[in-house]
Amino acid sequence: MALKLWDLAAAEDDRRFSPYCWRAKLALAHKGLQAETIPWRFTEKDAIAFSGQDNVPVLVDGDQEVHDSWEIACYLEDKYPVNPLFGSAQARSLAFVFKIWVESAVHGPILRAILVDLFAALHEKDKPYFRESREKRFGKTLEEFGSDPKKAVQELRTVLLPVRKQLVQEPFVCGTHPGFADYILFGPFQWARAVSPQRLLEPDDPVYAWRERLLDLYDGLARKAKGYEV
Repeated sequence: MALKLWDLAAAEDDRRFSPYCWRAKLALAHKGLQAETIPWRFTEKDAIAFSGQDNVPVLVDGDQEVHDSWEIACYLEDKYPVNPLFGSAQARSLAFVFKIWVESAVHGPILRAILVDLFAALHEKDKPYFRESREKRFGKTLEEFGSDPKKAVQELRTVLLPVRKQLVQEPFVCGTHPGFADYILFGPFQWARAVSPQRLLEPDDPVYAWRERLLDLYDGLARKAKGYEV
């Protein structure tokens, strides 16, 4: 049975923007695996009710269901050991630490920079849910939370310093070849690219050159996806 991946979509079925789903898609490509990607939206909870939760990505591999991008990566690593995503138990542990850093330090400023555009890109049926749930989480309106995208971009460029130092020395976060840590960091950049023309990086930034390399991986999987060239 073919692999299936439920993948968050905007108003158009082919505008896929979840940073977590992009992690999973690049992990599959890294392993040389083909999966049918199924567009899913925030209000389509029933479509993934079989998984016992209400978020994507959700992967089905035969009779096996896996959800959460980290769990999907670990499942793929263990079941399909060719083309390792981590390379060692120690590297897997460090990738988990890196995941926490990206989610706590990188996702926030990117979200503040693109939030207005992200909301505009959503399917109409998702907008009331998104507004209510996010405004409850933020404690302010979407417009207030995303009111200063320039400041958010500057914050992002500052927090990327550790990654920038690495990418001056080697082409990928993981060294000479990409690994799952690269896909973890690339996810939020592809999130932004899918929905917003906001420029997050300048061309002379080593992180920009790294992002270009990730866009071209696997026959341009991410570059060919619907989005903005920024």
